[in-house]
Amino acid sequence: MDFLTITLLLLVGAGGGVAVANALRKRTGTTDVQRDSVLLLERIEKVFKVVMAEGFFSEIYNYQDQKKILYVLNDPKKAMVIAKSKVLVGFDFAKVRFRTPSEGEKRLVIEYFPEPEVLSIDTDYKFYDIQSGYLNHFNSEDYTKILDEAKQSMNERALQSDLPKIANNQIQYMMYQLASSMGWHLQLPEAHQKQLEALKEKAENDRRLTSGDDT
Repeated sequence: MDFLTITLLLLVGAGGGVAVANALRKRTGTTDVQRDSVLLLERIEKVFKVVMAEGFFSEIYNYQDQKKILYVLNDPKKAMVIAKSKVLVGFDFAKVRFRTPSEGEKRLVIEYFPEPEVLSIDTDYKFYDIQSGYLNHFNSEDYTKILDEAKQSMNERALQSDLPKIANNQIQYMMYQLASSMGWHLQLPEAHQKQLEALKEKAENDRRLTSGDDT
C-alpha cells in the first residue's frame, strides 16, 4: 500500500469520524460553549453608609431614536425595556458634622445632617419589541445609553417616593433612642429637631393607646 493510498484512507476516516461526531452532537442537542471571565479589583474604600429603607419598583421604559436619511426620510429604531429594581435609601455618615460636648456634658449636638440618598439600585432589565431601522441599527452604545437612562429614571422615582421620608424618620428616631439609652440628650438641626419631636409625640401617643392609658 503506497503513501497516497494511506493518506486517502486517513482523510476518509477522519472525515467519517467528524461526520459521526456531528451527527451525535445534533442528536444529543449539546454544544461546547467556552466562557472566560476576568475579575479586576480597582480599589477598596472605607465607607460609613447606613441603609434605612428599601423599595421595589417596576417600570416600562420606551426608547425611540429617529434618524433622517438624506435629511428627508425617517429611519426610526425603538425598543421597550421592562425594569424591576430594588432601591436602597440611606445616609452617608461621613457627611455628618457634630460638635464635641464639653467634659462631663451628656449632649450630642448635630450641626449638619445630610439628606437621604439612593445608596444602590439593583436592577433586572429585559428588552422587548426591539425594532431596528433599515440603516439605523442598534449597537452596544445604544444599549448602554438605554440602561443608563432607565436607571436614572428609577433613581428619580425613588427620591420622589416616600422612601426618603421613611429613611429620615427611621434614622432620627434610632439616633434618639440610642442617645437616650446611654443617658445622652440629642440635639439635631432645627428642621430635623421638629421632625424628631413630632415622631416622639406620635410614639408616645401610640404607646398610650396600646396600654390603654388616656391620662
